[in-house]
Amino acid sequence: MRKLGWLMLILASMGVHGCGGGKGSSPAVRSITIKGSDTMVILGQRWAETYMKESPDKRIQVTGGGSGTGIAALINGGTDICEASRPMKDKEKEMVRSRYSKDVSEIPVALDGIAMYVPESSAVQTITLAQLKSIYTGSITNWRDVGGKDMRIVAYSRENNSGTYVFFKEHVLKNEDFARDIQTLPGTAAVVNAVSKDPASIGYGGIAYATGVRALAVKKDDASEAVKPSMEAVEAGKYPLSRNLYFYTVGSPEGQIKAFIDWVLSPEGQKICQAVGYYPLNRR
Repeated sequence: MRKLGWLMLILASMGVHGCGGGKGSSPAVRSITIKGSDTMVILGQRWAETYMKESPDKRIQVTGGGSGTGIAALINGGTDICEASRPMKDKEKEMVRSRYSKDVSEIPVALDGIAMYVPESSAVQTITLAQLKSIYTGSITNWRDVGGKDMRIVAYSRENNSGTYVFFKEHVLKNEDFARDIQTLPGTAAVVNAVSKDPASIGYGGIAYATGVRALAVKKDDASEAVKPSMEAVEAGKYPLSRNLYFYTVGSPEGQIKAFIDWVLSPEGQKICQAVGYYPLNRR
């Protein structure tokens, strides 16, 4: 009987697909679905794994696909929680309000620094935001123009469904278009893998993925200090590409969903941020 009950619980959890946010959650919810940011998927999975170990009767399903995918799922009732590495746009929030007659709850859950990755062999140590803009809009195409070797720059970017892509375009490119020859890849892990194998490359993504590559120190302008992405720099707001990472729900979270989010925001949940390579929320 125990085996049968366990099997029924698993099947039940697999059959529930995140309508708690859009249709209203209840204490009876046994499965929570989380969908969205590829940057956050490692963190979301670790939160879910730890929470389920402590609460064996709970089931949490975490999938990526990009912040835009998670936001679309939230709007369509396809997830309880959207993970997003960018803020939701006003028009997206209005779509939720129009469909459910509820406002979106925006919940910062962690801090991150967008790292600028180069191969470990790169001669470049620092870079300015203006130089990054010139590289990604196509006006700088050779590493010698930013203190590197005489090599044509191969620049990698995230796909346009990514919250990291949107953040980078807004904060670095100032909403100008990416150059046509910028190579887009589906996920930060893919960007890191490509950069690690190409001596002429540069890419960007969440700092938690920086394995086999080196993160450049970034200067806000020529007169500013060059700052590497670190917990201290991100928490203090000194790193120029610092950002919040978010959970979004339809309406105020309730029941099992609220219990999980409260745990994520607790000291125990926030410790996991640092363990995975992200940064816990600060008090600034």
